[in-house]
Amino acid sequence: MPAVLKDYKPVTAERLRKPDDQDWLMIRRTYDGWGFSPLSDITPANVQRLKPVWVFSTAEARVHQAAPLVNGGVMFVTSPNNQVIAIDVKSGNLLWRYRRPLETGMNVPHQTNRGVALYGDKVFFAAGEAVLVALDARTGREVWTSVVADNKAGYYTTLAPLVAGGVVMVGASGGEFGIRGFVAGFDLETGKEKWRTYTVPAPGEPGSETWPKGDQWKTGGAPVWVTGNYDPETNLAFWGTGNGGPTIGDQRPGDNLYVTSTIALDVATGAIKGYHQYHPNDSWDWDEVSPPILVDYQRNGRTIKGLIDVARDGYIWFLERSAGPIKFVEGKPFVYQDVFRSLDPVTGKPDVDPEKKPMTGKRADFCPGVHGGKNWPPIAFSPRTRMIYIPANNNLCGSNLGTMPQYTPGRPFVGVSGSRPFIKPGADHVGEVQAWNVDTGQKVWTHVYDKSPNWGGMLVTGGGIVFSGGTADRKFHAFDASTGKLLWDFPTNSGILAPPTTFKVDGKQYVAVESGWGGDSRGMQATLNRLFPGEYPEVPEGGAVWVFAVE
Repeated sequence: MPAVLKDYKPVTAERLRKPDDQDWLMIRRTYDGWGFSPLSDITPANVQRLKPVWVFSTAEARVHQAAPLVNGGVMFVTSPNNQVIAIDVKSGNLLWRYRRPLETGMNVPHQTNRGVALYGDKVFFAAGEAVLVALDARTGREVWTSVVADNKAGYYTTLAPLVAGGVVMVGASGGEFGIRGFVAGFDLETGKEKWRTYTVPAPGEPGSETWPKGDQWKTGGAPVWVTGNYDPETNLAFWGTGNGGPTIGDQRPGDNLYVTSTIALDVATGAIKGYHQYHPNDSWDWDEVSPPILVDYQRNGRTIKGLIDVARDGYIWFLERSAGPIKFVEGKPFVYQDVFRSLDPVTGKPDVDPEKKPMTGKRADFCPGVHGGKNWPPIAFSPRTRMIYIPANNNLCGSNLGTMPQYTPGRPFVGVSGSRPFIKPGADHVGEVQAWNVDTGQKVWTHVYDKSPNWGGMLVTGGGIVFSGGTADRKFHAFDASTGKLLWDFPTNSGILAPPTTFKVDGKQYVAVESGWGGDSRGMQATLNRLFPGEYPEVPEGGAVWVFAVE
């Protein structure tokens, strides 16, 4: 066993609450979801000297979306096709590789994985067929496995687990198959399920009155496929939920809690303590699975214990968290949005233009389109600049016609026909990086990508640098966090969707990112190429981990 594995330092609850600056122990580094590192050796003055140190091929194609985790010189990454890899960060050499073969009859329609969780001497991994796996961090061998949900009924998993409050939590993808969404908590040592909270209430449960009478709650959707954030003070985890089942809202009259919402779960019991629903009776496939970041901000002379969500529906939502209820504070569009005519000043509930809402047998045009103003790639927040950094897609709209689907377990349950994306008339671009001040609620700067969408997760550092990929030119970018000036870029083997991370070994700061285009980003690229033939060519696929340092 290599020395770096023999000396592996177990990950404790205290280390997760207060991680060392040099490590990156969870996908957003800290429970608040900031995607911020205090490391400051890489600065606007020297970032132009950033060079690749090593590159590691994952030996998998398709889309790569995992944040590389680093604990004491050991990096953990995932890839499509149920693979976990441990790498020596000094050399870039393989330490171990875990593969979990997909059994015959299993279906994972989105073959991707967004990373692992670390605790003790274990690595927690959610396999695509909805199985939670605990691996030995030193050897990569299975310690235990636990079935999360029935894959043959349409459930699958793509998210990184969340370890907090003594449990490991996961949710499931599958909203397009008419699943009933949930978050489940499992015992860290045995894998035994401790609680399960469904995101569509059964009859008699709070919120059930927002669903039609009958059995529609059983296929109501509200999947949970992006890792939540966590507040140690209240022991609440904040999770986002996705679309309803089926997609078109008039087929399930009512607000449909907790579709397209943020829910606050008591980690000890799984009980829902609070929620905010962004757009009731979703009919646009605007999943709001990205969890809000936890950041205290100023409004009208007072400090608000806040939640900030940059949503697929094209709005930034400023909320207030507590030990229970979530309160609305403010909402405003960050991309072109023509569906909401206004927001209720108390509840934040949108007044929807009925002409912009697809219905059964009725086509409607709407902006943003089904991919949203921001999809799953996470924002970042810097406490130094007081800004959030957003991977935005502006001016891309959609046109959908609702149809009546038939529910069959494990089969698509969508009900949309003839989806027609289009560009807002007069628009000249799609991809943007935006920076907003959380205390003023105003946009500070925007960087426009002339010929690309933006699918890049964000990282911001104490050195004043914002790192992100996301573009079809395969480049990794570094921006000045204060001004938005593009300081450096570098072409990788493929496009980058995964959130970058940064760490320090032997006194030197490194930046790591997975490259690997595909999935929805490839679909959007194909859409743009149909709209503008020849201007948005196909992006090469192929997964690799890139590590950079200043030379």
